[in-house]
Amino acid sequence: MASPAVTPMADNFLVPNATFLVELLAFLVLLFLLARYIIPPINRAMTARQDAIREQFAELDEAKSEASAAEEEFKSQIADARHEAARIREEAREQGAAIIAEMREQAQAEAARIVEHAHVQIEADRKAAAASLRGEVGTLATTLAGRIVGESLDDEARQSRVVDRFLTELEGAS
Repeated sequence: MASPAVTPMADNFLVPNATFLVELLAFLVLLFLLARYIIPPINRAMTARQDAIREQFAELDEAKSEASAAEEEFKSQIADARHEAARIREEAREQGAAIIAEMREQAQAEAARIVEHAHVQIEADRKAAAASLRGEVGTLATTLAGRIVGESLDDEARQSRVVDRFLTELEGAS
């Protein structure tokens, strides 16, 4: 058998043959289809997704700053409320101390009034007792003096002078 004739061009792999040209054409058609119909929607979707992520980051930063501001405002309000509570407690203490002082003054004034009333009552009772005793002592003294002297001291003026003199001597002896 005769061996087919081998041409030097057929053995050279650097020379393109028809299969290569068909594969190259198919590759270029696929590349065109990819570039024209597949890649642009993918790029648009990626761009849209990147924009959405950027917006989310911007919203997140804004939310963080708002939360931080709200937290600072909350802390400020808490501090103000604490100061207000301290001021109210201090006012209540001062009012309590003023009420206690006022009640003490009223109690002392009432005690002084009661003591003064008691002194007046004691003085009135003493005067009434002295007047009563003066009358009884006078009667007893005149009766006793009349028995001792042997004469009657029924005269009112004389009896009054004797009683007064007796009581004056008695008070002088005390």
